[in-house]
Amino acid sequence: MATATLKAAPDAEEAKGGKKSKKMIFIIAGAVLVLGAAAAAYFLLFAGGGEEAAEPAPEPGAVATLDAITVNLADGHFLKLKMALQATAEVAEAPDGSKALDLAIDQFSNKGVDELSSNKARNLAKQELLEKVEKAYEGEIMDIYFTEFVMQ
Repeated sequence: MATATLKAAPDAEEAKGGKKSKKMIFIIAGAVLVLGAAAAAYFLLFAGGGEEAAEPAPEPGAVATLDAITVNLADGHFLKLKMALQATAEVAEAPDGSKALDLAIDQFSNKGVDELSSNKARNLAKQELLEKVEKAYEGEIMDIYFTEFVMQ
C-alpha cells in the first residue's frame, strides 16, 4: 500500500503542474495577441501620416528664355548653348538669367565632347546643372530646358 500512495502523490502534483503550464501558455498567447493587435493598429493609424506631410510639387510659372552662349569645352571644342528657365508660380517676374549662364559655363567648360555626345551624358550634365541652378535661385527655378545644344 505504501507504494501505491507514493505513486499517487506525484500524479496529483503533475496534474496541478499541467494546469499551471496550460494557464501560462494561455497568458503568453494572449499577451502576444494583444501586442500584435497594438502593433497592427499603430502601423495602420500612424504609418500613412508621412505621405501627407510631403511637400507638394511647385506649380510652373513663367519661362524665361536666355540668350545663346558659346562655351569652350575642356578638349578645345566649342558648345553653343541656349536654354530657358522654368520659374515657379510664386515668382512674380522673370528671373535674371545671369547666374544660370555663369553656372552653365562653369558646368560645361570642364567637360569634353566625348562626355557630352551621348543622350545619357547630356541628361546627366543637365541634371547636375539644374541642381546648381535650383540652389543658386533658392527654389525659384523648377526646371531648365536646352533649346539649342550644338557641339563643334
